[in-house]
Amino acid sequence: MVCSFSYAAPDDVLHVGSKRFTESYILGEILSQAASSSAKVEHKQGLGNTAIVFEALKAGAIDLYPEYMGTIDREILKHEQPASADVIRRELAAMGLGVAVRFGFNNTYALAMRAADSERMGIRRIGDMAAHPELKFGLSHEFIGRADGWAGLAHSYGLKQQAQGLDHGIAYEALRKAQIDVIDIYSTDAKIKQLGLRVLDDNAGYFPRYDAVVLYRLDIAQRFPSAWQSIQKLEASIDESRMTAMNAAAELDNKSFTDIAHAFLQQQESPAAGGASKVARKNFWSILFGPDLGRLSGQHIFLVACSVLLAVLVGIPLGIAAAYFSGLRYPLMSIVGVVQTIPSLALLAILIPVLGRIGTAPALIALFLYALLPIVSNSCIGMEQVPKGLRMAATALGMGTKDRILSVEVPLALPVILAGVRTAAVISVGTATIAAFIGAGGYGERIAVGLALNDYDMLLAGAIPSAVLAILTQAIFAGLEHLLFSRLPSNSTSS
Repeated sequence: MVCSFSYAAPDDVLHVGSKRFTESYILGEILSQAASSSAKVEHKQGLGNTAIVFEALKAGAIDLYPEYMGTIDREILKHEQPASADVIRRELAAMGLGVAVRFGFNNTYALAMRAADSERMGIRRIGDMAAHPELKFGLSHEFIGRADGWAGLAHSYGLKQQAQGLDHGIAYEALRKAQIDVIDIYSTDAKIKQLGLRVLDDNAGYFPRYDAVVLYRLDIAQRFPSAWQSIQKLEASIDESRMTAMNAAAELDNKSFTDIAHAFLQQQESPAAGGASKVARKNFWSILFGPDLGRLSGQHIFLVACSVLLAVLVGIPLGIAAAYFSGLRYPLMSIVGVVQTIPSLALLAILIPVLGRIGTAPALIALFLYALLPIVSNSCIGMEQVPKGLRMAATALGMGTKDRILSVEVPLALPVILAGVRTAAVISVGTATIAAFIGAGGYGERIAVGLALNDYDMLLAGAIPSAVLAILTQAIFAGLEHLLFSRLPSNSTSS
């Protein structure tokens, strides 16, 4: 297997991005399929939050993605007051970006409660909650951190409650089970009606309009003229009820984003077709052994194997150096230790603008950095445990430092070193699921979709293969250790 950090997307491929929630997946897939009749298209789906997907767009790693005017205005361009469309376009143009193709619906943020609690407590408006400090808020992490999110909302309404961060899909389940009282929602979410929620009136007019649009790189009209014309035909093609119905098809009927988008486009061409109802519901086994299993397995194994191999090539020499040079040991261990404390998504978000790309390259670098600690640490410990007497004996026999290390000390330290490599490999199998959040694939794709939909079948379909791969990795290393050490002479007399 050849490992490479480079990932140069072909110039003739139109790259469409989407965020990690249901509606963005669907809109991204609609854009991809609409353009696919006249261009090669790749959908980089579920690219995390706004910061990650926007960095990918600026870096040219994707060419366009579905966004919302309110998010562009407040979160991306950081306007404290609503700006006009002309101002927004002018500021985006300075970055080589543009906004176009209003889909036709406004998916605004809102807060929602269980309807029964709303009636009992007399809460109809967001401002009414100021009188109920006992309310438990479970808000999406992005909403908590957004410029147009929780901090500004709480200030505007005088809300003193503390907000707990939850994944958007999981928050609905927590609200249903009365573990929290208030969540942030998108107005086109399908589960609002299903769970009988009360959407609270934004009586202070805090939230701007979030009209769905396409945020794109200005050069795609020249690079992909026919595909761009196809995308522009989506102008005003989706109203709020239609978007809510497509969200429901994914979240409530367990239909795939690909099939939902295909049915929508078919219905656009032939309204009598009524495509959405023809999409079949998938069960757990069809998801687990779906046609994407081979592709995801190959991507996951590639990420783990290459990142661990690179960590071995770098980490073992560093560990040996740390064992021999005491002045190097503490700073080296501190550096590789600190890397472990950096949240994975934060590290990926940092690497995207640094590398100017998403996908395999930043994922490999992140996994490589996370794999270093056990390899460096075990290599250092293994070398330190080599008896001094054996070193002295090897030196007395005329062996130079290099020969002594390679022929005597490393073989004796090999069990400890290999244990570190095994630990790094097993950890990397689990950590590699984060690669999906920047478009590098792997089993994390299913996990990300499962989180977005609160779909336990999809979550398990991603988690189970990852767990199986971790078990297989353990077994491979156990077999390797048995094969290797059964052929080595016993070291018991030297300890």
